[in-house]
Amino acid sequence: MKKWIPVLIVMLVLVAGFVVYGSSDHSDGQEYESESMAAQAEGASESQSGDAAESDSNILVAYFTAAENSGVDAVSSASVTMIDDEPYGVSQAVANMIAEETGGDLFSIQTNVVYPADINELIDYVAEEQDEGVMPELTTHIENLDDYDTVFIGFPIWWYDMPQVMYSFFDEYDFSGKTIIPFTVHNGSRLSGTPATIQELEPDAVVIEDGFSVSQGNAADAAADVAEWLDGLEYQED
Repeated sequence: MKKWIPVLIVMLVLVAGFVVYGSSDHSDGQEYESESMAAQAEGASESQSGDAAESDSNILVAYFTAAENSGVDAVSSASVTMIDDEPYGVSQAVANMIAEETGGDLFSIQTNVVYPADINELIDYVAEEQDEGVMPELTTHIENLDDYDTVFIGFPIWWYDMPQVMYSFFDEYDFSGKTIIPFTVHNGSRLSGTPATIQELEPDAVVIEDGFSVSQGNAADAAADVAEWLDGLEYQED
């Protein structure tokens, strides 16, 4: 009997390993999508603390999307669009297009706020946030802003205004001497006067009024429009 004990131990270890591996291998598909979006956002943010510091680009493409701050699976978020079967925050999708055309570095503006994924709950939440003048805390930070002359800044339009986190963003940074080019995703409000608002917040910056805006439902197919807009501004990479 004693000679069988080591064999039994090995068999038990193999069975236990199979159970652990099997349970992790069959994780929910939507959880994978959420992790994919988180990795995309992390990569954009890490470029500021790592690769961007070594980049020759003088263009930064900063964006905020609720999808990277919702804390739920990406597909169910109200602020997500699908491109090539991959989930992207809507502002993130447009930011990627701008970065590809200009060679700019990406930066994801993130906050400690966990935004609701449900569209109706999100609408109510951001309305309350605006009414109370909340200034959400930023959890990502640009470490090398001096390296950039031009900053594209994108965000959704919520209740005819920028998200409150954008007020935190402009409060944290001094864009004096830089060119700011806004871009927005919306459901009918276009830029909604936000270039003038940004100019008030950053009086010593040059804010381009001819920003880009696209409806949320058309963002995934906006690459050609983005390229045409950038060509008009003469900001396409050679």
